[in-house]
Amino acid sequence: MKYHDIYGIRAIIEALGANQSIDKVFIQQGLDGPLIKELKSALKRNGITPHYVPQEKLYRLSKGNHQGAIAKISPVSFIGIEALVEESLSKSSNPVFLILDQLSDVRNFGAIIRTAECTGVSGIIIQKQGSAPINADTVKTSAGAVFNMPICKVDHVKDAIYFLQGSGIKIIAASEKATDLVYNLDLKEPIALIMGSEGKGINPSVLKISDHLVKLPIIGKIDSLNVSVACGAILYEVVRQRI
Repeated sequence: MKYHDIYGIRAIIEALGANQSIDKVFIQQGLDGPLIKELKSALKRNGITPHYVPQEKLYRLSKGNHQGAIAKISPVSFIGIEALVEESLSKSSNPVFLILDQLSDVRNFGAIIRTAECTGVSGIIIQKQGSAPINADTVKTSAGAVFNMPICKVDHVKDAIYFLQGSGIKIIAASEKATDLVYNLDLKEPIALIMGSEGKGINPSVLKISDHLVKLPIIGKIDSLNVSVACGAILYEVVRQRI
């Protein structure tokens, strides 16, 4: 996958203003001044955490004059939550959405995207801050499915949940804290499945506003599944019920 690089503080600020899909931003350590403060504010508004690096690294990353900052832009574009829900409901009376609550591993992200595409998920919703980026590893692990899957970035997962609930979408959280097995829930209506991060799972405040908590049975000695495996198992239960 090819990335387009943007060089210079002002150019990156303009790219952010044009809603370009920025994957990473590298800023030279020690830079100060009004323009760099403007860039930092723009990055914060867009939920992007910059990497502060020595000038030597910027020279290694750039073919020309980096002007103190470099941004890498992915060719993958993102869709807004309103457009995603509206388009999905126009195509299906019972769409399935996937919410990833700060999943951080790019390979897990890629594997989940691949499974989601195979199981007919209408779109994936991630949080701008703290979520795995879409980079070359994500694309490779997804086997290219990332280019066929609508992905929505939101400021806060909770806001997305409230919007989905207001649109008639039932929110189902996968959690080891659940008492109900996923097999006992009717998954044929419009739903959004939440999967948590690798280390912390789903944020407790997100669990609190979910409509249902479900889990998969664990029979062996290890008490948890890899998140991409668990996601696949639940999504295929959705498929099983609907066919």
